[in-house]
Amino acid sequence: MTTTAPQTLDGLGPLRFTRARAADFPPVAKAYTNISQVARESGLFARTPWFYAIVGLAITVGLAATITGSILLGDSWFQLLMAAAFALLFTQIAFLTHEAAHRQILSTGPKNDRLARVLAASIGMSYAWWDSKHTRHHSNPNRVGKDPDIEIDTISFIEEDAVKARGVLRFITQRQGWLFFPLLTLEGLNLHRHSIVHLLRREPVKGRWIELSIIVARFVIILVPVFLFLPVGLAFAFMGVQLAVFGVYMGASFAPNHKGMPVIAHDAKLDFFTKQVRTSRNIRGGWWATWLMGGLNYQVEHHLFPSMARPHLSKVRVLVREHCKTLGVPYTETSLLRSYAIVIEYLNRVGLAARDPFDCPIRAEYRKA
Repeated sequence: MTTTAPQTLDGLGPLRFTRARAADFPPVAKAYTNISQVARESGLFARTPWFYAIVGLAITVGLAATITGSILLGDSWFQLLMAAAFALLFTQIAFLTHEAAHRQILSTGPKNDRLARVLAASIGMSYAWWDSKHTRHHSNPNRVGKDPDIEIDTISFIEEDAVKARGVLRFITQRQGWLFFPLLTLEGLNLHRHSIVHLLRREPVKGRWIELSIIVARFVIILVPVFLFLPVGLAFAFMGVQLAVFGVYMGASFAPNHKGMPVIAHDAKLDFFTKQVRTSRNIRGGWWATWLMGGLNYQVEHHLFPSMARPHLSKVRVLVREHCKTLGVPYTETSLLRSYAIVIEYLNRVGLAARDPFDCPIRAEYRKA
């Protein structure tokens, strides 16, 4: 059985597409080997310790400045600006965590793992939980039943899940595109919740006590001063803004990468190059987009070369685009605002499945396609 959903292949507008099957993808089995060899010969797999040292220093200075500003402000509603600043810096730390997990920063895997574990816990996230989830995503992006990033979690990313929605969840699903960004204000809490639940599970968890210790210490360091030196109402507002901005920034950085791109049937057999390129979307913007999104704007290249350092992604993009043009593989790149419009439209169309087709003729039309 096939289903329809909106899609954009060129970033110019939504198109209806049939869920990708093996026959939809050209046989380019050697494409990845060829382009990897060119990238390696060009030195694009080299580490860039100087770059990450600068990023780390910039974040440290930013944290020091924000803490100083918060102390100087005292009992003032301008503290909410400091809360937002903390959220932005925590998200930048999350980007570094992501890169360390992909072995981009330090020279060896174990060193990167230790760094990623400490960085993740310092922003209240479990590296053990996130790494397992993210590894499965990279192996099978947008593949039904295998990519945890399209599993239902309040938001439905495929029609089959939207149909099952009931009660309050059904109401949300029917409007999930428009509610997507408002719901992201709760994503910070959601990430903390998933992390704590994972670390407290009975099954063995690597680094459980290290992560729990850092996460508990992190919340103590943040919550005690906030509630000790600020009025209760302002303290709750401070934490609310920090969590909301953190959730929105995280979600707004990761959402454009795959949402609204082809969804792959669970049993489809695809070559690595085509699978990664066809399910990923780049964001135009150059250096400012790279800083804003922590390199996630080069999502196609990141999925092809997950261990490649951030500064090299723009360079390998030239090779990938030319390779895709030669092979006839669609390469998707659009603006940041357009990507959000695509995500909202996609989620709304998926959400139509939660409505009665007799009350919604648009959904009936799309189901016939």
